[in-house]
Amino acid sequence: MSLDNYHKLEKIGEGAHNPLLVATDVHPLTCAISSPFPSTLEKSLLKGTYGVVYKAKDINTGGIVALKKIRLEAEDEGVPSTSIREISLLKELSKDDNIVKLLDIVHSEAKLYLVFEFLDMDLKKYMDSLGEKDGLGPDMVKKFSYQLIKGIYFCHGHRILHRDLKPQNLLINKGGDLKIADFGLARAFGIPLRTYTHEVVTLWYRAPEVLLGSRHYSTAIDMWSVGCIVAEMATRQPLFPGDSEIDEIFRIFRVLGTPDEDVWPGVRSLPDYKPTFPQWSPINLGDVVKGLDADGMDLVAQTLVFDPAHRISAKRALRHPYFDTVNLAAA
Repeated sequence: MSLDNYHKLEKIGEGAHNPLLVATDVHPLTCAISSPFPSTLEKSLLKGTYGVVYKAKDINTGGIVALKKIRLEAEDEGVPSTSIREISLLKELSKDDNIVKLLDIVHSEAKLYLVFEFLDMDLKKYMDSLGEKDGLGPDMVKKFSYQLIKGIYFCHGHRILHRDLKPQNLLINKGGDLKIADFGLARAFGIPLRTYTHEVVTLWYRAPEVLLGSRHYSTAIDMWSVGCIVAEMATRQPLFPGDSEIDEIFRIFRVLGTPDEDVWPGVRSLPDYKPTFPQWSPINLGDVVKGLDADGMDLVAQTLVFDPAHRISAKRALRHPYFDTVNLAAA
């Protein structure tokens, strides 16, 4: 399909490399390549990691979609590797109900557009829209937590790490269902685990092994982020809102205690571990994370285990007693 099939409505946001647009889908979504986009840009909606996103309308069906615009650096360089990675991952993951669907790919001149289903709001904006005394409520926290972990389980089952989970990357549709978006940093992982870059995950949701410089990490980094997000949904406050890497590390240590070799075998050998770190004792997590029942607190505690090898997996988390009473119709 060509860009002529979409009419840009407004700019939703802008990422590190490109803007995000919202557009209207005009034809059944295929994969044609064609002429420039005839439209008038109104405003940006969201910020993503690798592109500008626009809201657009499908001229043929009247349906609303999201267009992620990728600028190609140079003709001889072609599509950026980060975009190719995201496209290939999204094609693989689009079958899951809790992952945002990639509907189409359009290549026009020096631009690449990824056409996604349009969702109304991200989790952060959703929480911010609630009154000061209002919260998501225990049923909604449980439902969103389940849908988040279910989507991550699907990713991990397809050997993919998301690596940038945060409330801004979790979208909520009109039916009150949560879907995981923005796979710009995602990586397929193999056995043995690869060496990865240090630049993963927004600071507040970053696992301690990443903060301490480990370049060998696994699905456990996503589960740490899940725990931080579940806690934030319950309290409406970020759990570890550090303003630098060292501040982030110390905020974690002040709550969970400073890890030693007994708690986390191998921690002293991590590149950024310092023997001079202050020695804090753990405090009761329930004093920090309020609004969860005993099962919910146990689930969060199992996601916030220092040793990645003992952190709960998405598969085990879905079977946790906390979800025995999950109501997927909660709204």
